[in-house]
Amino acid sequence: MTLKNVVVLDYGSGNLRSAVRAVERAGASVTLTGDFDTALEADGLVVPGVGAYAACMAGLRAIKGERIIGRRLAGGRPVLGICVGMQILFARGVEHGVETEGCDEWPGLVERLQAPVVPHMGWNTVEAPAGTELFAGIEDERFYFVHSYGVRDWTLVTNDRTRAPLVTWAEHGGDRFVAAVENGPLSATQFHPEKSGDAGGALLRNWVGSLS
Repeated sequence: MTLKNVVVLDYGSGNLRSAVRAVERAGASVTLTGDFDTALEADGLVVPGVGAYAACMAGLRAIKGERIIGRRLAGGRPVLGICVGMQILFARGVEHGVETEGCDEWPGLVERLQAPVVPHMGWNTVEAPAGTELFAGIEDERFYFVHSYGVRDWTLVTNDRTRAPLVTWAEHGGDRFVAAVENGPLSATQFHPEKSGDAGGALLRNWVGSLS
């Protein structure tokens, strides 16, 4: 059986090797690259991210990463965002009073968590919706989070022609935020599946297994 080819997008964000190893363990052939055509043609694209929203967007734009994501999604080709790689898929982010435009694949604002202790660092459960494919078999597991920002208030208006995304929520210090989204070819997690042990490995296997 031929392994699915997955590109982990290299745009200057850290923590890339652990993402590569985790996706390889999930059963894919993985290439780490920022090359436009290679990323466009892969069976799956992983967009990792650590650090500041603005810095990640600057790095992404430097390799035309937002165009890669947009063109892949226009053709129904799977993309998985992780941590800040999820946040930049939203319309904009605000850090330290500075607003940065994101990829705008989803409307929504990434903002500082309103919890007594920030960052949110460590293991946490999630509230996965009915019909989830990413969390199939691992709905009750714990995942590893490291973040100070998130999407806290998100309501999408849909109509008869569009299907609402499946949204997974989590809570930290009484503040609810988006922990994951499944929206056709576009999926994303606020937590780090590559740092989430067996549960994270199962989630990545679910995603790799969905690649056509």
